[in-house]
Parts: sequence; C-alpha cells; structure tokens
Amino acid sequence: MNQLEKNSWQQVLSVFQAIWGYDEFRKPQGEIVRNLLAGKDALIIMPTGGGKSICFQLPALLQNGLTLVVSPLVALMENQVQELQQKKLPAALLHSELSSFEKRKTLQNIAGQKLRLLYLSPETLLSPPVWEKISEPHLKINALILDEAHCLVQWGDTFRPAYRRLGAVRKALLKSKPSGEKISIAAFTATADLAGQKIIKEVLQLQQPEIYRLNPYRSNLSPKVHIAWTPRGRKQQLFNFVQKKSPNPGLVYVRTRSDSENIAAWLEKKGYPTASYHAGLNAEERRRIETQWLDGEIPFVVCTSAFGMGINKSNVRWVIHFHPPLLLSEYVQEIGRAGRDGLASDALMLVSEPTGWLDPEDKQRQNFFTEKARSQLLNAEELIKKLPPTGNVAAVSQKLKDSALALSLLHSMGKLEWVDPFHYKINHNNLKGKRHKNIKHQQKSDASSHFKGQTHAIKNMKKYITTKNCRWQFLLDAFGFTQDAENWCCGHCDNCRK
Repeated sequence: MNQLEKNSWQQVLSVFQAIWGYDEFRKPQGEIVRNLLAGKDALIIMPTGGGKSICFQLPALLQNGLTLVVSPLVALMENQVQELQQKKLPAALLHSELSSFEKRKTLQNIAGQKLRLLYLSPETLLSPPVWEKISEPHLKINALILDEAHCLVQWGDTFRPAYRRLGAVRKALLKSKPSGEKISIAAFTATADLAGQKIIKEVLQLQQPEIYRLNPYRSNLSPKVHIAWTPRGRKQQLFNFVQKKSPNPGLVYVRTRSDSENIAAWLEKKGYPTASYHAGLNAEERRRIETQWLDGEIPFVVCTSAFGMGINKSNVRWVIHFHPPLLLSEYVQEIGRAGRDGLASDALMLVSEPTGWLDPEDKQRQNFFTEKARSQLLNAEELIKKLPPTGNVAAVSQKLKDSALALSLLHSMGKLEWVDPFHYKINHNNLKGKRHKNIKHQQKSDASSHFKGQTHAIKNMKKYITTKNCRWQFLLDAFGFTQDAENWCCGHCDNCRK
C-alpha cells in the first residue's frame, strides 16, 4: 500500500499496538495489512498460530464500512468475536444457532452501520434476510474475507456446497452499490498446495491477487507415525501415549462421532477426565467443553475435525490422531493446535499395518470416501440431464434431492457458471457440435478427471504415512515449498531420529 503516507502508517501501528499490545508486526503481517487497506485482493498462506486474524481485523477496524468474514465453524466465529467484543470493538456474528432476538439485533446494527466486522458462514451470508440487508445501497462493504479457505478445497464430510458460490458475491453486491465502490477479497489459510491455491483463486475470482506464503514448518513440533497392528493394539498405544503425556494439555483426534463418544467413555473409565466433542453436540454443550479444556479443567478432548479451528490454547503439548485424516491439509491444521507457545510438542499418528488384514479400518475408511466421491459425481452427471439451462438454486433444491451438492460439483467440473450467488447457467460450450455418444463420453471423461483430482489427496496422505524420509520435508514439498524442502532434514521427526 504505497499510497499510505509515513504518518498514516504510524497511525496504523499505533492502533495495532493499542489494541493487541505488540510492538511490531510479524512478517508478513504488516505487508498484508497494507495490501488490504489499499483494497487489493490477496491469498495468504500462513501457519496455524501465525496471527492471520490480525491481518484482516486491523484493516477492518481502521476503515469506515463493513468487512464480511466468512468462517466455517460457529466455534471459530464465536472465539474471535468474543475476543474483539471484550476489547470493546464493533464486531458481531450471525449463525443458525442464535436466537431470533440476537439475529434481529445484529441485522439492526448492520443497517445502522454500527459494525466494522461481521462473521458468518457461507450459508448465512447467502440467506435472504442477510443478503437483503448487506445489499442495501447505503451500506458500504469494504472486503470479503474467507477465513480457513482450505474448506473451499476439502472434500468429503467437510465439503460445503455454498463455498462454490462465493466467487459470484462481489459482482452481485457491487450491482447494488454506488458507482465506483470497490470490494476486495482476501483468502486466508494455513494449508493449500499449488493445486489448492489455483482452485481458491479461480473459484473466488481473485483479481491480480498479492500472494503471501509462509511454509508450515514448526521447529518445535515433532511428527511421528506408529503402526497399530490390531484394533486392540491401537487403543493400547493411545492409552500408553495419554498416560505418558498426562496431565499436559492435548487433543485426541478421531474421524467419527461414535469413535469420539466411545473412546472418551473408555478413557474416563481408565481414570482420565475428558469429553467427547463433535458437530452433533448442541451449541451449549460444545461451548461448555471448549471452556473446560481452555481453563484446564479437562486436560484433553476426544474430538472430530469439528474441534480446533480458531480455538487458541498456547500450551497444548501433544496431538494424537487415533486414525489418520484423509487429507494432508486436515492433518497439518490439526497438529498445528500444538506448541503455539513455541515449546516442544509431539504429534503422533496411529495407522493400520500396510496390508490391512489385521486391522482393516483405515482402508475401509479410504474406500468409503472414494466410493462416496464417485457416487456424488455420478449423481451430478445424472442431474445435468434434468436441469433447465438456467435456474435458481433454491428452487432446484426444493425439487431435486442433493442438488446443491450436485450443482457445486458441476461448477467444479466447468459445466456450470454462477450468474450470481443464487442463479446458475449450464455451460454447454464443450458439448456443442458433438453427437450424443460423444457427449456421454465427454461427461464420463470430465467425471473421471475430477474424480482423480479428489482421490489424489488421499494418495498423498498414504505417501506421507509410508515415507522413509524427513516428514517435514515431505510436507513442505506437498504444499508447494519445493525449494525449501531440498536437502531438508528437520532432525526431530521419527524418521530423522532413526
């Protein structure tokens, strides 16, 4: 932001120091703040705990108008908004779990231009009451921030179809605003490989974005992978690890709600105070467990991927994955909960033996994901035959089951365009002039290509599990930091120690 005069930048620093109490920005926080104050698009890849939220919160607070922060989890939104409100800063959130009174109050504050930051999910952003309010001509929108942008790339149970429509938001909003107004878009994530970065830029329609990339390496975090030869052996390894690390704070990650409940109950019987945490719990129960863990009343939580994003506890000494995550991006996010204070921390992943004969759980989980992805693609291909050339997402969703997911898949295959966040147009350009059988062949080819892209991430996780080289070197290379990874040896992962 070369337009900022020296005196103006001193004012930025003064506000930063007054609110957060730090003397200086960490690199590249200052550059990102400058970029967003200049109204430019950006893609920011910074490690978990690297101070990403300050980079968009500070510019939002320094400008007149509203900054929209799209966030995937209620817990993540509540954690950040609570911290801002404790500092008496004009921030609020909207999500489905709020009471009617709270929603109405926040909508009134938006209309009255009393807010600088509004946190909400993509689904809430595109809901009629919110969209109507933020589209009002007098309301200035400065920026659209996509926090945890890897959610746009991730698949399976973590995929949210509404993310695919976010690229049409800026153009649609500007149509209702006075001529000459601008809205910048910035995407923040800790984990995006080169393919993921390309998807984020394309889907969000970023315009000549500045790209800021810090590699995910953490010198104080030691990743390890242990084989669990049997289901019983897996539980015993978990128990031994918890016993060794207790009472230091930690997290046990599992892949399903039932695993979370069963393992938490089992460890409680063994004498360890803990709790099961997953997306199926009501809001009050989730907040209670988060508070107990943050306050040290329970040393660890047995949780699914629903726990962790944005919940800041600096002294987490260990993370154990009872089952391997499907995606490397999930894995790096989750081990990143440990060691935010810079002190030595461990990250252990338990995996089935390679053949899967003695413990088939890991292979079964991968196969389930693969078949689910394949089925979703086939359903999307079938749906395109039933869709009108143009249509409304809500109207189609009422008539056809799972159509929101199918529409997003068709968009990801280049067969559908968003006219605006609520209307689509089928893209038949690639099909013109071809016979029916060739069209059918083209559809299969598109689906096959897209399917390979979805399953590539699973293969990457398998390669990480079986690599004999430095684990941090593998992760750096997988996330596009190839030069950093050359001749790398961290010296503290299990492979380097061998």
